[in-house]
Amino acid sequence: MLKSSFTKNRIEAGCDEVGRGCLAGPVVAAAVILPKKFKHPLLNDSKQLKKADRDQLQEEIKQAALAWAVAEVSHEEIDQINILNASFKAMHLALDQLQTRPELLLIDGNRFKPYQKIEHKCIIKGDAKFLSIAAASVLAKTYRDELMEKLSIEFPGYGWATNVGYPTPEHREGIKKLGITPFHRRSFQLLPSQLELFE
Repeated sequence: MLKSSFTKNRIEAGCDEVGRGCLAGPVVAAAVILPKKFKHPLLNDSKQLKKADRDQLQEEIKQAALAWAVAEVSHEEIDQINILNASFKAMHLALDQLQTRPELLLIDGNRFKPYQKIEHKCIIKGDAKFLSIAAASVLAKTYRDELMEKLSIEFPGYGWATNVGYPTPEHREGIKKLGITPFHRRSFQLLPSQLELFE
């Protein structure tokens, strides 16, 4: 059972990002402040949920949240500042947009770059422990999946409608056959090292 909050009386924002391990597209982060007594029987780490459940939860989270925001950092910027810094930047950009200022940040994972002198707690597998982080994971994933599905229409042959940019065999086969798109991350190893990458 996921916990509704880390503290009893502080305003908490859960933060999570998706797309770190992808070969193409942006990294996307979300920040969510939920009411203290918020409960939901379905809400869990977005990776554990079916697409239909994530889509349903996305609307319910937005309606129930005291504040929420989603932000992205582009594949070009990932190549410039590296994926870890891009992940932190995406979280910061999401926090910038919150209409309510949090007093504590609950961050999924083990590292974070401090934000505006607000205390933060890094929680490994936090999206399976706290509802606000799980909610952030759902908003980030649904946003990014929709983005990659739209790009898959413009760039068919890579399987982005289903793999959303992750390095699946279908995605790597598309790179071998078709080369790379303007949305591929050039700083990532797009193919195994023994294969030549062409543009």
